[in-house]
Amino acid sequence: MDLLHFLRIQAHANALANRRLGLALLQLDGGEWQAPRSGSFPSLALALNHILAVDGYYIGALHGEDGLVTAWREFRPCADAAEWARRQHDSDLRLVGFCAGLDARGVEARVSMARGHHVQRDRVGHVLAHLFNHQTHHRGQAHAMLSDTAIEPPQLDEYTMPSKAHLRRDDMQGLGWEEQHIYGAAPPRGA
Repeated sequence: MDLLHFLRIQAHANALANRRLGLALLQLDGGEWQAPRSGSFPSLALALNHILAVDGYYIGALHGEDGLVTAWREFRPCADAAEWARRQHDSDLRLVGFCAGLDARGVEARVSMARGHHVQRDRVGHVLAHLFNHQTHHRGQAHAMLSDTAIEPPQLDEYTMPSKAHLRRDDMQGLGWEEQHIYGAAPPRGA
C-alpha cells in the first residue's frame, strides 16, 4: 500500500468512526451531552466540540483558506449531539474529499497555518498525520466518557483493514461507500 492509499483509508476510517460514535450519542438523554465527566475536556460536549473546532482549523489550512485564527476564536459549539453529528459528518466528508484529490506532490506540499503571532509550516502529510492522531485521541476520550452513561460505547477501530469489511458493512452502506473503492480488492479468505 502506498502513502496516498493509506491517507485515503485513514480519512474514510475517521469518518466511519465519527459516524458510529454520532449514532451512539443520539441515544443519550438530553443532559448527558453537557454532563461533567473526567478528562482534559470534561464533558462529551467539550471533547467533541474540540475535535470539530480543530478539524475546522486544519482542514481549512489544508485547503489554503484565510481567516483561520478568527474562525477558531469564533467557533460556535454544537448545542447537542445531533448537531455535532451533522457538522462533524460535513467536516469528515470535506477531509475525505481533500485526501481523494491528493497526489504524491500534494502530500509533500507545504501548508501554512496562521498561529496569531507566527505562521507554522509543515508538509500536508504531516498535517494529516497530526489531524488523524488528534481525532483518535479525543474520540477515545469521548468513548471512555460514554462508559459512564447508559449507552454502550461503540467499537471504533474496524475501519482500516480490508479483512474487517463484515464489521463495518452497515456503516459503509449508511454512507453509500463501497469497500473496493476505498480498500481495494478484498484479501482471499484465510489469507
